[in-house]
Amino acid sequence: MTTDYAIEAASLEKIYRSRFRGREIKAVSNLTLRVPAGVKFGLLGANGAGKTTFVKMLLAAVNATSGSAALFGRDSRDPEARRPVGYLPENHRFPTYLTGFSMLDFYAALSGLESRERKRRIPELLDLVGLHGWSDVRIKKYSKGMLQRLGLAQALIHRPKLLILDEPTDGVDPVGRRHIREVLNGLMGTGVTIFINSHLLGEVESFCDYVAILKKGELALEGKIALLLAKRGYRVVTSTVPERVLDEIRSEGASVEPVDRGFEISVVSRDEANSTIDKIRAAGGFIESVSASTNSLEDVFIRTTEPEMAA
Repeated sequence: MTTDYAIEAASLEKIYRSRFRGREIKAVSNLTLRVPAGVKFGLLGANGAGKTTFVKMLLAAVNATSGSAALFGRDSRDPEARRPVGYLPENHRFPTYLTGFSMLDFYAALSGLESRERKRRIPELLDLVGLHGWSDVRIKKYSKGMLQRLGLAQALIHRPKLLILDEPTDGVDPVGRRHIREVLNGLMGTGVTIFINSHLLGEVESFCDYVAILKKGELALEGKIALLLAKRGYRVVTSTVPERVLDEIRSEGASVEPVDRGFEISVVSRDEANSTIDKIRAAGGFIESVSASTNSLEDVFIRTTEPEMAA
Protein backbone atom coordinates (compact mmCIF):
# COMPACT_ATOMS: atom_id res chain seq x y z
CA MET A 1 0.00 0.00 0.00
CA THR A 2 1.49 3.33 -1.12
CA THR A 3 1.07 6.44 1.03
CA ASP A 4 2.87 9.71 1.65
CA TYR A 5 2.28 9.46 5.39
CA ALA A 6 3.99 7.38 8.06
CA ILE A 7 1.28 8.17 10.63
CA GLU A 8 -2.36 9.02 10.05
CA ALA A 9 -4.80 9.53 12.91
CA ALA A 10 -8.43 10.36 12.13
CA SER A 11 -10.78 11.63 14.87
CA LEU A 12 -8.88 9.51 17.37
CA GLU A 13 -10.34 9.49 20.86
CA LYS A 14 -9.67 7.69 24.11
CA ILE A 15 -12.02 7.89 27.09
CA TYR A 16 -11.16 6.18 30.37
CA ARG A 17 -14.20 5.36 32.46
CA SER A 18 -13.81 5.23 36.22
CA ARG A 19 -15.93 2.97 38.38
CA PHE A 20 -16.04 5.74 40.94
CA ARG A 21 -19.29 7.62 40.28
CA GLY A 22 -19.07 6.67 36.62
CA ARG A 23 -16.60 9.45 35.93
CA GLU A 24 -15.14 9.76 32.42
CA ILE A 25 -11.65 11.02 31.64
CA LYS A 26 -11.04 12.04 28.05
CA ALA A 27 -7.31 11.47 27.51
CA VAL A 28 -7.36 12.14 23.76
CA SER A 29 -10.19 13.95 22.00
CA ASN A 30 -11.03 14.03 18.27
CA LEU A 31 -7.35 14.03 17.28
CA THR A 32 -6.61 14.15 13.57
CA LEU A 33 -2.93 14.25 12.65
CA ARG A 34 -0.81 13.21 9.68
CA VAL A 35 2.96 12.79 9.78
CA PRO A 36 4.66 12.80 6.36
CA ALA A 37 7.03 9.92 5.66
CA GLY A 38 10.74 10.68 5.97
CA VAL A 39 10.52 13.73 8.28
CA LYS A 40 11.56 14.52 11.84
CA PHE A 41 8.40 15.20 13.83
CA GLY A 42 8.09 16.38 17.44
CA LEU A 43 5.07 15.86 19.69
CA LEU A 44 4.77 18.32 22.59
CA GLY A 45 2.34 18.94 25.41
CA ALA A 46 2.16 19.57 29.14
CA ASN A 47 2.03 16.61 31.51
CA GLY A 48 -1.30 14.84 31.07
CA ALA A 49 -1.91 16.35 27.62
CA GLY A 50 -2.37 12.90 26.06
CA LYS A 51 0.97 12.38 24.31
CA THR A 52 1.74 8.93 25.70
CA THR A 53 -1.86 7.76 25.24
CA PHE A 54 -1.70 8.85 21.61
CA VAL A 55 1.52 6.90 21.04
CA LYS A 56 0.07 3.82 22.75
CA MET A 57 -2.96 3.94 20.47
CA LEU A 58 -0.66 4.17 17.45
CA LEU A 59 1.08 1.01 18.65
CA ALA A 60 -2.20 -0.73 19.58
CA ALA A 61 -1.06 -0.98 23.19
CA VAL A 62 -4.25 0.92 24.09
CA ASN A 63 -7.54 0.50 22.26
CA ALA A 64 -9.06 3.71 20.93
CA THR A 65 -12.60 4.54 22.05
CA SER A 66 -13.32 5.86 18.57
CA GLY A 67 -11.52 7.01 15.45
CA SER A 68 -8.71 5.27 13.59
CA ALA A 69 -4.94 5.19 13.28
CA ALA A 70 -2.80 3.95 10.41
CA LEU A 71 0.93 3.34 9.93
CA PHE A 72 2.06 3.67 6.31
CA GLY A 73 -1.56 3.33 5.22
CA ARG A 74 -2.30 0.17 7.18
CA ASP A 75 -4.58 -0.05 10.22
CA SER A 76 -2.25 0.15 13.22
CA ARG A 77 -4.17 -2.66 14.94
CA ASP A 78 -2.83 -5.03 12.28
CA PRO A 79 0.41 -6.58 13.64
CA GLU A 80 1.95 -6.32 10.17
CA ALA A 81 1.49 -2.55 10.31
CA ARG A 82 3.83 -2.39 13.32
CA ARG A 83 6.65 -4.50 11.87
CA PRO A 84 8.46 -1.48 10.37
CA VAL A 85 8.26 0.45 13.68
CA GLY A 86 11.11 0.87 16.15
CA TYR A 87 9.99 2.05 19.60
CA LEU A 88 11.83 3.39 22.63
CA PRO A 89 9.41 4.00 25.54
CA GLU A 90 10.18 6.61 28.19
CA ASN A 91 10.55 4.26 31.15
CA HIS A 92 11.93 1.18 29.46
CA ARG A 93 13.20 -1.73 31.53
CA PHE A 94 15.71 -4.29 30.29
CA PRO A 95 16.66 -7.48 32.19
CA THR A 96 19.68 -6.32 34.21
CA TYR A 97 21.29 -9.77 34.27
CA LEU A 98 21.79 -9.61 30.48
CA THR A 99 24.78 -8.02 28.80
CA GLY A 100 24.33 -5.33 26.19
CA PHE A 101 24.98 -7.85 23.43
CA SER A 102 22.66 -10.55 24.78
CA MET A 103 19.85 -8.03 25.33
CA LEU A 104 20.08 -6.79 21.75
CA ASP A 105 20.32 -10.37 20.52
CA PHE A 106 17.07 -11.18 22.35
CA TYR A 107 15.18 -8.21 20.89
CA ALA A 108 16.64 -8.81 17.43
CA ALA A 109 15.36 -12.40 17.55
CA LEU A 110 11.91 -11.10 18.54
CA SER A 111 12.09 -8.82 15.51
CA GLY A 112 12.73 -11.78 13.22
CA LEU A 113 16.41 -11.27 12.45
CA GLU A 114 18.32 -14.46 11.68
CA SER A 115 21.31 -15.45 13.83
CA ARG A 116 23.94 -14.53 11.23
CA GLU A 117 22.40 -11.10 10.68
CA ARG A 118 22.16 -10.50 14.44
CA LYS A 119 25.85 -11.24 15.00
CA ARG A 120 26.78 -8.72 12.33
CA ARG A 121 24.19 -6.06 13.19
CA ILE A 122 24.65 -5.86 16.99
CA PRO A 123 28.35 -4.82 17.13
CA GLU A 124 27.57 -2.32 14.38
CA LEU A 125 24.82 -0.73 16.47
CA LEU A 126 26.76 -0.76 19.74
CA ASP A 127 29.52 1.13 17.99
CA LEU A 128 27.00 3.55 16.43
CA VAL A 129 25.50 4.52 19.81
CA GLY A 130 28.88 4.83 21.53
CA LEU A 131 28.80 1.59 23.54
CA HIS A 132 31.74 -0.11 21.88
CA GLY A 133 33.57 -2.09 24.54
CA TRP A 134 30.45 -2.53 26.69
CA SER A 135 28.86 -5.39 24.80
CA ASP A 136 29.89 -8.04 27.39
CA VAL A 137 29.10 -5.92 30.46
CA ARG A 138 25.88 -6.65 32.36
CA ILE A 139 23.22 -3.97 31.98
CA LYS A 140 23.00 -3.45 35.75
CA LYS A 141 26.35 -1.62 35.49
CA TYR A 142 25.11 0.79 32.81
CA SER A 143 24.41 4.43 33.67
CA LYS A 144 21.05 6.05 32.81
CA GLY A 145 22.56 7.68 29.75
CA MET A 146 24.05 4.39 28.59
CA LEU A 147 20.67 2.69 29.02
CA GLN A 148 19.08 5.34 26.81
CA ARG A 149 21.66 4.74 24.10
CA LEU A 150 21.22 0.99 24.43
CA GLY A 151 17.46 1.53 24.09
CA LEU A 152 18.04 3.48 20.90
CA ALA A 153 20.11 0.59 19.54
CA GLN A 154 17.23 -1.76 20.42
CA ALA A 155 14.78 0.46 18.52
CA LEU A 156 17.07 0.48 15.47
CA ILE A 157 17.92 -3.22 15.49
CA HIS A 158 15.59 -4.25 12.64
CA ARG A 159 16.13 -1.16 10.46
CA PRO A 160 12.69 0.40 11.02
CA LYS A 161 10.96 2.75 8.61
CA LEU A 162 9.34 4.60 11.53
CA LEU A 163 11.18 5.36 14.76
CA ILE A 164 9.00 6.40 17.72
CA LEU A 165 11.04 7.78 20.62
CA ASP A 166 9.53 8.81 23.97
CA GLU A 167 11.92 11.19 25.77
CA PRO A 168 15.01 9.71 24.04
CA THR A 169 17.52 12.00 25.78
CA ASP A 170 16.02 11.79 29.28
CA GLY A 171 18.85 11.44 31.81
CA VAL A 172 21.53 11.85 29.14
CA ASP A 173 24.32 14.40 29.64
CA PRO A 174 24.87 17.15 27.01
CA VAL A 175 27.61 15.19 25.24
CA GLY A 176 25.38 12.11 25.11
CA ARG A 177 22.42 14.16 23.82
CA ARG A 178 24.57 15.55 21.06
CA HIS A 179 25.72 12.03 20.15
CA ILE A 180 22.13 10.78 19.98
CA ARG A 181 21.20 13.72 17.71
CA GLU A 182 24.09 12.83 15.44
CA VAL A 183 22.94 9.21 15.27
CA LEU A 184 19.40 10.28 14.41
CA ASN A 185 20.57 12.87 11.88
CA GLY A 186 22.57 10.11 10.23
CA LEU A 187 19.30 8.31 9.51
CA MET A 188 17.92 11.17 7.47
CA GLY A 189 18.06 10.59 3.76
CA THR A 190 17.44 6.88 4.31
CA GLY A 191 13.65 7.31 4.31
CA VAL A 192 13.26 6.77 8.06
CA THR A 193 10.56 8.82 9.79
CA ILE A 194 11.51 9.96 13.31
CA PHE A 195 8.67 10.77 15.71
CA ILE A 196 9.82 12.22 19.04
CA ASN A 197 7.80 12.83 22.19
CA SER A 198 9.88 15.15 24.36
CA HIS A 199 9.80 17.86 27.04
CA LEU A 200 13.13 19.29 25.87
CA LEU A 201 11.87 22.12 23.67
CA GLY A 202 15.36 23.19 22.62
CA GLU A 203 16.14 19.67 21.44
CA VAL A 204 12.93 19.51 19.40
CA GLU A 205 13.49 22.98 17.94
CA SER A 206 17.03 22.20 16.80
CA PHE A 207 16.24 18.72 15.48
CA CYS A 208 12.67 18.42 14.16
CA ASP A 209 11.12 19.70 10.93
CA TYR A 210 7.51 19.57 12.12
CA VAL A 211 5.82 19.83 15.50
CA ALA A 212 2.38 19.22 17.00
CA ILE A 213 1.24 20.51 20.40
CA LEU A 214 -1.47 18.76 22.39
CA LYS A 215 -3.60 20.56 24.95
CA LYS A 216 -5.97 18.60 27.18
CA GLY A 217 -6.02 15.75 24.71
CA GLU A 218 -6.76 17.92 21.70
CA LEU A 219 -4.53 19.08 18.86
CA ALA A 220 -3.87 22.75 19.65
CA LEU A 221 -1.24 23.57 17.03
CA GLU A 222 0.77 21.87 14.30
CA GLY A 223 2.98 22.81 11.39
CA LYS A 224 6.51 23.33 10.15
CA ILE A 225 8.71 24.64 12.93
CA ALA A 226 10.32 27.19 10.60
CA LEU A 227 6.92 28.73 9.85
CA LEU A 228 5.74 28.67 13.46
CA LEU A 229 8.89 30.53 14.54
CA ALA A 230 8.87 33.02 11.66
CA LYS A 231 6.66 35.59 13.39
CA ARG A 232 8.80 38.52 14.47
CA GLY A 233 8.45 40.95 17.34
CA TYR A 234 10.37 43.84 18.89
CA ARG A 235 12.10 44.40 22.21
CA VAL A 236 12.44 47.89 23.66
CA VAL A 237 14.83 48.37 26.59
CA THR A 238 14.24 51.56 28.55
CA SER A 239 15.39 53.31 31.70
CA THR A 240 12.96 53.79 34.57
CA VAL A 241 9.62 55.33 33.58
CA PRO A 242 6.50 56.12 35.66
CA GLU A 243 4.46 53.09 36.70
CA ARG A 244 1.32 54.61 35.14
CA VAL A 245 3.04 54.55 31.74
CA LEU A 246 4.08 50.92 32.21
CA ASP A 247 0.50 50.07 33.20
CA GLU A 248 -0.75 51.73 30.03
CA ILE A 249 1.76 49.80 27.93
CA ARG A 250 0.76 46.55 29.63
CA SER A 251 -2.93 47.26 29.03
CA GLU A 252 -2.19 47.35 25.29
CA GLY A 253 -0.88 43.77 25.40
CA ALA A 254 2.87 44.36 25.73
CA SER A 255 5.05 42.26 28.02
CA VAL A 256 7.06 44.28 30.56
CA GLU A 257 9.96 42.67 32.42
CA PRO A 258 12.36 44.41 34.85
CA VAL A 259 16.02 44.36 33.83
CA ASP A 260 19.15 46.05 35.13
CA ARG A 261 18.38 49.78 35.59
CA GLY A 262 15.12 49.65 33.65
CA PHE A 263 12.63 47.50 31.78
CA GLU A 264 12.47 45.26 28.71
CA ILE A 265 9.22 45.67 26.79
CA SER A 266 8.21 43.09 24.17
CA VAL A 267 5.65 43.93 21.49
CA VAL A 268 4.47 42.18 18.34
CA SER A 269 4.45 44.84 15.60
CA ARG A 270 6.55 47.78 14.46
CA ASP A 271 3.62 50.16 15.06
CA GLU A 272 3.34 48.92 18.67
CA ALA A 273 7.08 49.44 19.11
CA ASN A 274 6.85 53.03 17.82
CA SER A 275 3.85 53.76 20.04
CA THR A 276 5.68 52.37 23.07
CA ILE A 277 8.77 54.46 22.33
CA ASP A 278 6.63 57.62 21.97
CA LYS A 279 4.97 57.00 25.36
CA ILE A 280 8.31 56.43 27.08
CA ARG A 281 9.89 59.57 25.63
CA ALA A 282 6.85 61.68 26.47
CA ALA A 283 7.22 60.52 30.08
CA GLY A 284 10.88 61.51 30.16
CA GLY A 285 12.26 57.99 29.84
CA PHE A 286 15.41 57.09 27.88
CA ILE A 287 15.48 54.36 25.20
CA GLU A 288 18.52 52.15 25.75
CA SER A 289 17.96 49.90 22.72
CA VAL A 290 15.41 48.62 20.22
CA SER A 291 15.83 45.22 18.55
CA ALA A 292 13.86 42.81 16.41
CA SER A 293 13.24 39.38 17.90
CA THR A 294 12.00 36.01 16.68
CA ASN A 295 9.94 33.38 18.40
CA SER A 296 11.47 30.36 20.05
CA LEU A 297 9.63 27.06 20.26
CA GLU A 298 9.35 27.70 24.00
CA ASP A 299 7.50 30.97 23.27
CA VAL A 300 5.09 29.16 20.94
CA PHE A 301 4.60 26.31 23.41
CA ILE A 302 3.87 28.56 26.37
CA ARG A 303 1.42 30.73 24.42
CA THR A 304 -0.39 27.60 23.25
CA THR A 305 -0.54 25.74 26.57
CA GLU A 306 -0.33 28.48 29.24
CA PRO A 307 -4.03 28.41 30.26
CA GLU A 308 -3.81 24.63 30.71
CA MET A 309 -0.52 24.84 32.62
CA ALA A 310 -1.90 27.51 34.92
CA ALA A 311 -5.01 25.47 35.68
